[in-house]
Amino acid sequence: MADDQHVSPAGADIRDHRLIYGCMGLGGGWDDEPYGAPEIAAAEAAVEAALEIGVTAFDHADIYRNGKSEAVFGEVLARAPELRSRVVLQSKCGIRLTGDDGPGRYDLRGEHIVRSVERSLTRLRTDVLDVLLLHRPDPLAEPDEVAEALHTLHRQGLVRQFGVSNMAAAQVAHLQASLDVPLVANQLEISLARRDWVEAGVLVNTAESTGVGFPLGTLEHCRAHRIGVQSWSPLARGRFTGAGRTPADRATADRVAALAEAKGTTPEAIVLWWIQRHPARVAPVIGTASPERIRACRDAVRREPELTRQEWYDLWVVARGAPLP
Repeated sequence: MADDQHVSPAGADIRDHRLIYGCMGLGGGWDDEPYGAPEIAAAEAAVEAALEIGVTAFDHADIYRNGKSEAVFGEVLARAPELRSRVVLQSKCGIRLTGDDGPGRYDLRGEHIVRSVERSLTRLRTDVLDVLLLHRPDPLAEPDEVAEALHTLHRQGLVRQFGVSNMAAAQVAHLQASLDVPLVANQLEISLARRDWVEAGVLVNTAESTGVGFPLGTLEHCRAHRIGVQSWSPLARGRFTGAGRTPADRATADRVAALAEAKGTTPEAIVLWWIQRHPARVAPVIGTASPERIRACRDAVRREPELTRQEWYDLWVVARGAPLP
């Protein structure tokens, strides 16, 4: 069995990880051009920086850089075989990019799930995924067919844990009803810029609620059923650490910088702490390929979020650019 060949590290349960490294930026361009020595070196540097700050969970998807993100990570593992027992590998499937066989679309047919996992394992040069997430909801998916594929992968020792991405509470519950294995993660866009995950709850019974796209009750469902919440794009592409353009962005960045100085940390850590401070214990998935910026996230692993209630609310109000209702 695969479990005998690769012993997972302490913290193999993805829910135990406070910060995850997202590998979407590794491998070169979103094209069919092959990766080479520069891309492998860049991946090694990013992985080394992540491990240095205490990150041992790595997030992939079969489509990232047309498969090159997984492949270049596989090169890193091949050069340092002992690394596999130290890291948790998470990947995703279910999105098909535009190509000769049709438009961009979602595909959670059982045969596609199994085939996608097999290809990911080959690219990653491993015989087991610690976690598999279903990347996007597929309106044509049959839950029983999805469940059969996941059970097969689990029974064969090819995947240890399962989860979803970009799904609402009702979708998660609908799928779980067909599964004998628990869904342990839901990866959603959550950040100080994408605030509707907290706004959905406080805007109930207000006119503003119609403009909120986040499905109300999703975080509560995840907490009630011990489904770990992961945040993609948690740094909002540097919007509050130097890349902001609007007056609210700049005001928030100033407040973030002041808090960082006062607490002896970095602006990146403050932005991540704002997410981690929520009782849902959200695990950010940082996607930068810059070793320097990865290291700037160190305190999101090594220190508990040091934001008071007042500081947390202050950042929220400044970032939204208007008082709470």
